[in-house]
Amino acid sequence: MMDPTLAEMGNHLSDAMKILESGKLETEQGQEGRKMSWKEIPGPLQGDGQDVVSILQLVQNLMHGDDEEQGHRRMQFVGEQGHMALLGHSLAAYISVLERERLRKLTTRILSDTTLWLCRLFRYENGSAYFHEDDREGLLKVCRLVMNTHYEDFTTEGFTALSSKHPVIYQSAACRPGLGQHLCSQLGLPLSCLCVVPCNTMFGSLHQMDVALLDKLVKDDRDSGKLPLLLIANAGTPGAGHTDKLSRLKELCVQYNMWLHVEGVNLATLVLGQVSSTVTAATKCDSMTLTPGPWLGLPAVPAVTLYRHEDPALSLAAGLTSSQPVEKLRALPLWLSLQYLGHDGIVERIKHASQLSQQLLEHLKTLASIKTSDVVSHSRVPPISGGSLRDVLGSLILSIVEDELNSPVVVFRFSHENSAPSSGGSVEGSYAGERDILDAFNRWLGDQLAEQVPLSGVDVVELEDEGTCVRFSPLMTAAALGTQENDVAALVEKLAEMIPLLCCTLRLRQDFRDEVLQQASLSYIEDLNWPGLGVVRFEPRTTDLDEDKRQDRVEKINSDLLKKLMELDTDLNFSGGPEFSEEKNCIFIGIATEDLDVAELVETIMSLGRDIEESGKLFENMTEVVRKGIQEAELQLQKANEEKLMEEGVLRQIPLVSSVLNWFSPVQASVKGRTFNLAEGCLDSTEPVYSIKAQMRKEDSPDSPKANTRRFPGQKLFRRPGAGSDSISETSSVSQLEESFRETLHSQAADEAEVPQERPAHILEETAIADQRVPEGQEAESVETIR
Repeated sequence: MMDPTLAEMGNHLSDAMKILESGKLETEQGQEGRKMSWKEIPGPLQGDGQDVVSILQLVQNLMHGDDEEQGHRRMQFVGEQGHMALLGHSLAAYISVLERERLRKLTTRILSDTTLWLCRLFRYENGSAYFHEDDREGLLKVCRLVMNTHYEDFTTEGFTALSSKHPVIYQSAACRPGLGQHLCSQLGLPLSCLCVVPCNTMFGSLHQMDVALLDKLVKDDRDSGKLPLLLIANAGTPGAGHTDKLSRLKELCVQYNMWLHVEGVNLATLVLGQVSSTVTAATKCDSMTLTPGPWLGLPAVPAVTLYRHEDPALSLAAGLTSSQPVEKLRALPLWLSLQYLGHDGIVERIKHASQLSQQLLEHLKTLASIKTSDVVSHSRVPPISGGSLRDVLGSLILSIVEDELNSPVVVFRFSHENSAPSSGGSVEGSYAGERDILDAFNRWLGDQLAEQVPLSGVDVVELEDEGTCVRFSPLMTAAALGTQENDVAALVEKLAEMIPLLCCTLRLRQDFRDEVLQQASLSYIEDLNWPGLGVVRFEPRTTDLDEDKRQDRVEKINSDLLKKLMELDTDLNFSGGPEFSEEKNCIFIGIATEDLDVAELVETIMSLGRDIEESGKLFENMTEVVRKGIQEAELQLQKANEEKLMEEGVLRQIPLVSSVLNWFSPVQASVKGRTFNLAEGCLDSTEPVYSIKAQMRKEDSPDSPKANTRRFPGQKLFRRPGAGSDSISETSSVSQLEESFRETLHSQAADEAEVPQERPAHILEETAIADQRVPEGQEAESVETIR
């Protein structure tokens, strides 16, 4: 009979996971209400409590936020084995309330079983296990154990026991950043106790510890009165997945009585039937740290440090073992998960991840040449066949970083060589800045692959010697993301599509630079971190402005130019650059295609920039033109008013008398209107306009030929932004000016009676007043209105 409490706990956990993973618990009305509420703001604890469904709803809202589409929630794939691991945390809380003796027996059994299974899986005989949440905690406890072993009075006297011989901890330069500093901080040791051993510079991989140099450093420290304490080696470096020469390092540790600790992703391959000799040597080390959670896709399971030591008292003092039964319950989630998977299931998952790496490696060999270069770091690489893609692509290759033929980590880099290398080495970086440009291209490549094939789990890694590379480490991602063979195939397909684009862009960058430098109004911006065709800035030809005004004009012109370029129907991507780019007021041009006409592209940018600059100058001068036109209109209207007074006499100016006189002797006043021509900057008579309307607009006004024949470059492409709308005189020359900016060459001969719908806001009122026709008898009112 199963304990009803355990059965109920399992059912509750299953129901809760279904609710959280489905995302359908909340109704549409509830979602709308939540958007309008303040529940996401922390508040006081409710007095009457809440039910389980309400609490799970709160958890779901906090997990997913305002995401409406389930597809945008990229969460870890939690299978049945993951549910077992989550169940272990619930069981640990339930088991902790058992009576002390029963709890002790149960926790001892759980710890013993898990330790035995892990030691057999990873070929670590006669080992003990320490389970910890922080993957650095096990190494920290091991350091305390070694210090207690070498300094007998360390437990009682503390740091004073270290004064006789200062301890030294050695680590590879390829170790994960900050590991040694963390150890010194937690142990209370100065950073002088940490010795970073460089990697190989002459022979072997650039990611392997230099054994000869380590031997020399240890001898020097011993001669100076220091105590070599511990060596941290890698079975799979965090960056490239390379494995140190563990057999040789173990010999040195035995020779100098040092403790050897190994960590790395390649330790997972110890469960396989066939393991490389370099990784197998890790089974002889004094301790190793394993992370079965990401390897097997188990959420919230602890890391494990396996170690060998004969003195249980020192292990207890170092914190590697505990007398508290509750501490031993950390192994419960892993205990449940290992039983659920079984030996075959565990081996199958590790084997699947390794096969994914080999699958990608084989496909990459068909895409490009595999060769020994600075990226490959003198690693062992199979020979290149004569029919490789190098013969097709020439100097463009994908270099593969691999420590062994069966390495579970594949790191590749798009690279470029100007000529065939003389000794198998890469000539990348033969000209200044090429390394930075290729780093930018590989960064773009990694981001695009991660975005378009998210289930592949690829990421971008920065290696000290090689630069920016793309890393595929399925042991750390495949179980969580559910990566399959078709995902690797999709990754290779996308990579094959992007390589020609990168090749074209890299080849056309110099052509684009040369074309831009030939244009006086364009400045080529050298940005080595931009993964694209290049960066350009349009420089106005005006030199009589101060620096602040010039910068404002440059910003305005390039901003409008960017908007205009983004409206073009083209495959190129135009942008303002990265958010934190040092270059401002520039136009960043993205990845190019094979059929790109660089000369036409630069000419288009130049033409549009000139259009924007000329239109900007015109509107900047328009205020002065309008002001002078108004003054001239005032003088002419005043003169016309005086002529009217002399012609009609004084009596007709008196209101009542003028009405009587006009009734007895009407005056036939002729309309003498005025129109203000912005293009000419002068006042014209409206008489030609009336004659044109009488002839049904058979010909244009002879008084304004320049406004009608003037053409502005780029009329088909450029449309002036930032305009309003108003009604103006259908005969105004402003209509002709507006049409010259907005209409095409064919529409310039269109009907002048059409009223433009957009007017510049800053001349709206002035042009409407200056443009109206002034009939006789209203000159005085018009003058006052203009004023």
